[in-house]
Amino acid sequence: MIVFDLCCAAGDHRFEAWFASSDSFADQQARGLIACPVCGDSAVTKAVMAPRVGAKSNQASIVPVSAPAEPEPRPELVRKLLAGIAAKQAEMLPQSRWVGRDFANAARAMHEGRAAEDLIHGQASPDEAEALRDDGIAAMPLLVPIVPPEAAN
Repeated sequence: MIVFDLCCAAGDHRFEAWFASSDSFADQQARGLIACPVCGDSAVTKAVMAPRVGAKSNQASIVPVSAPAEPEPRPELVRKLLAGIAAKQAEMLPQSRWVGRDFANAARAMHEGRAAEDLIHGQASPDEAEALRDDGIAAMPLLVPIVPPEAAN
């Protein structure tokens, strides 16, 4: 795993993300799968990072230089962004098919061409989600929890 400091073009927001490799980052960036968590912009590039260099055993420790901390977002901005995310998710879910616990298998079948492409949502364990990501299969968690259809009144 490798961590990159990233920056969006629209708002110059800095954030970090973990990737399996540099190639994994490049692949996801080329397919527009990486988006700014603040504004949603998918024009994301690597930001300049200060490397952490370990000291030799016969030298004093080197203190890494850190970038100035970004100010905390205002609570009203956070509420507005979360409401926007919830509204977009509520708009998209009716266009998507619930597959329940079969999500990982359904996503893999579509990726491998064994099933027709479709918008789906369902449940996957963390291990299943990681295996999908490692195999280059685009999937992302729903940011706002939902009640599965069989559990709704």
